Amino acid sequence: MSFLKPVKEKWAELKTRVAESWGRLVERYRILAYLPRADVLACLFVFICLAWLGAAKGAVIVVNILVTFALFLIITLSLNLEVGLTGIPQFGRVLAVIAGAFIVGGLAGRLVALMLGMEAGLYYAHHMYNYRIVDAINRILEHNVALSMGIFIMYLVLAALSGAVFGWLTSRPAIRLREAYLGISLLAFGDVMMWIGNNWWPLVGGTNAVHIPDPFRWAGDYRFYVITVVILAIALGVFVLVERLSRSPFGRTLRMMRDCELAAQVYGRDIVRVRTLSLVVGSAVAAIGGALYAIYVGTCTAMSYTRLTWTFWPWAYMMLGGIGSNVGVVLGVLVFTIIRTLIFIYRFELKYLPGWPPWLDPVYLEYTFCGLALILIVLFRPYGLVPEKPVSTLPHEQIEEMLKKVKEKASSP
Repeated sequence: MSFLKPVKEKWAELKTRVAESWGRLVERYRILAYLPRADVLACLFVFICLAWLGAAKGAVIVVNILVTFALFLIITLSLNLEVGLTGIPQFGRVLAVIAGAFIVGGLAGRLVALMLGMEAGLYYAHHMYNYRIVDAINRILEHNVALSMGIFIMYLVLAALSGAVFGWLTSRPAIRLREAYLGISLLAFGDVMMWIGNNWWPLVGGTNAVHIPDPFRWAGDYRFYVITVVILAIALGVFVLVERLSRSPFGRTLRMMRDCELAAQVYGRDIVRVRTLSLVVGSAVAAIGGALYAIYVGTCTAMSYTRLTWTFWPWAYMMLGGIGSNVGVVLGVLVFTIIRTLIFIYRFELKYLPGWPPWLDPVYLEYTFCGLALILIVLFRPYGLVPEKPVSTLPHEQIEEMLKKVKEKASSP
């Protein structure tokens, strides 16, 4: 292997020269020091792709990306609260999402119909009657903004309550089961709920969709733009809420329990109560996301809420951004949403490239590429784009001030 020695020496010399040149550039242009960071490169990727899609496909596709980002940000933040901070193997995220959607399509719609003196019984969800009832309700909401906003708030409150109830129910097995057993149980709960809604038509129409009274009908042609802004604002509020929770004593308790349950018990923490609160809060937030999706599309179909879309994709977003890092979750959801959109838009154009194998159907490229991305994340970025950082009990400035006072007292005679 002696003949490789000159090659290795040349390669080492080249790396040294490149490092020295890069160091001189960084000294001259300080901003270049941030360029090699994965999160900075991801932000540049997001900016370039949004600009490209906006110029090539128009503003509609950008709005679609933003609303998808906002919806999945809400759900992924709730998942990060339970998985990243608490350490629960939550493979049944779809259950809380379904709870929020079903409560809007199956109960809240009936309450609105009952309030306006229309059919609100079992046949409200029948496909021969539902569209007529909802159309009559929408004609009323179209000219009453105050009533529409009141109904929208009712939707979110009922969704959060239903999610909290289902979170409490799922916390019962979470007290006794651990790891794979708990993950499989939560996964099964979500599938059971989906199949109930698909086969029992009085709930949400069965195999047919149940229409939802639209609280944004008054916006007319700007309806999708208005609801996108509203969902983005709610997603921002959820981010602030989860971030404050993660930095609060409750969040530090969750981390302590995640890292060592024995230590948490020694310090007097009630493990059952803490795990229950985590599931209740996370499920309530996820249910709001499910309700917002149902309101956005205007219908609720049970088969739309699959574990692939509402459990495994949020897991992928969280793993890309950084498990336990809320800022990382924001970046992970945005990057993965843009990647999926690019694949969805341009996948069929690949079929006409010279040398493209005829047996490879572009329909499956989304799952293939995203699955490959997950493997690469685990191999090369196991902590995500923005890894979780330790959170101090007190602000850094306050700690420095306290240390300064201690040093002054120690130095004084």
